[in-house]
Amino acid sequence: MRFNYRIVFIITTLVFTLSASLTVINYSTSMETTREQLKNSALPLTIDNIYTEIQKNIIEPNLIASMMAHDTFLIDWLSHEEDDVQQIVRYLETIQNKYQMFTAFLVSEKSKSYYTAKGMLDTIDKNTANNQWYFDFQKAPELNEINIDYNSHMGSELIMFINHKILDSDYQMIGATGIGLKTSYINDMLKIFRQRYQFSVYFVDEKGKVVIAEQNINKLQKLSDIPELATQLPNIIGKGSQVFDYTQAGEAYLLNRKYIEELDLYLIVEANVNNFTKLAKETLYLNILISAVITLLISSIIVLYVKKIHLKLDRLASIDELTKLPNRRSLHEKLTTFLLFKERNNNPLSVVFIDVDNFKNINDTKGHHVGDKILKSLAETLNKNIRKSDFVARWGGEEFVILLINTDINQGQIIAEQLRSKVANSSDLLNINQQQVTISLGITEVTGEDTMDTVLKRADDALYKAKSKGKNCLVSD
Repeated sequence: MRFNYRIVFIITTLVFTLSASLTVINYSTSMETTREQLKNSALPLTIDNIYTEIQKNIIEPNLIASMMAHDTFLIDWLSHEEDDVQQIVRYLETIQNKYQMFTAFLVSEKSKSYYTAKGMLDTIDKNTANNQWYFDFQKAPELNEINIDYNSHMGSELIMFINHKILDSDYQMIGATGIGLKTSYINDMLKIFRQRYQFSVYFVDEKGKVVIAEQNINKLQKLSDIPELATQLPNIIGKGSQVFDYTQAGEAYLLNRKYIEELDLYLIVEANVNNFTKLAKETLYLNILISAVITLLISSIIVLYVKKIHLKLDRLASIDELTKLPNRRSLHEKLTTFLLFKERNNNPLSVVFIDVDNFKNINDTKGHHVGDKILKSLAETLNKNIRKSDFVARWGGEEFVILLINTDINQGQIIAEQLRSKVANSSDLLNINQQQVTISLGITEVTGEDTMDTVLKRADDALYKAKSKGKNCLVSD
């Protein structure tokens, strides 16, 4: 049985190892697939979606700013009527309200005045840092630009300014006009991508400084604050779109960047790989648990099956199939135990050998099927008419042995004679054989010097004497 359990253990180990190995392989494949999808599909697609969203929000304001720059009213006003401030204020107010813009502005090259729908806000100066944008724009060859900056007169929020040059008939710059947009729509867009797609999105300038990020979420000030990104910064600050990877605090990240020419900024989309592999890890643990449960179930089935087979084999090894009585092997085990009890307690023990009279003749004349029925009926008779403490077994063929515990030779003779009489008068046996069935019996009492072989031989000798005396009788030795 220990060998059987060893097999069960080996099978269980192999099944679980195979199942766990397949699970780990699937997990590794899933992790690699997830990483590749992030790198080659999800991040680039997100970059393109954000870029498209930004362009969509910039196109209309850019058209409005372009229209303003080519408006003959503005050109004439700057050239001849700048003293009438109310005219330009009403104009800017109309543009701002009509198109629902945060602000509409105008800067005069001649007076350096900065106008909005609220009137003249400021006079720009080369020595003022906040005004430097105008003079840089003036020197630039482009006729328009997008600038993200603060304006202290318009609050503390970042504003996206779409600037267009105003040219006179000689193509000389006489001012700049345009639209100002709050970058809050960008913040909302960044929030959507974080919540819906679990991406961190922000914009950095050419030095890697974070210029636009989701408020109160992204605490990163500049890319160089992350050691692994600091070493890659020269490659990150480049044109086009490219994916980078790095590790921070034991977690893996993928970073995709795209240069946004209209903003002169770099759009960064960052993914914490763990957020996307979390499901794969949970699936791994679940699959391992399922594998363990299935393996345990299989092991239980195998154990139950092995036990069932073992019991069946044990029964086949110890029970006579025809009579359902214990067989010779069981008799040897039981007699060994009884002899030990006898040696320890010195209690009397008697052994009875039984043989069916003329059984060969019955088989020869009436067939083995009748002989088998006689043996089965005789076994039932013997089993019913001995004490529960006694033991009856089929020795082989038509011979049976009974062990009478706590029984001396005199008591044993009484019991054996009762059995002989029961068999001789059995109506069941008479019906099967169509004539009387009898048995011969030999009995002996175990002595202190006896072994299993000596006591069995003496009982067998007594049986032989009973046969010699004419059968259907009991002889003691």
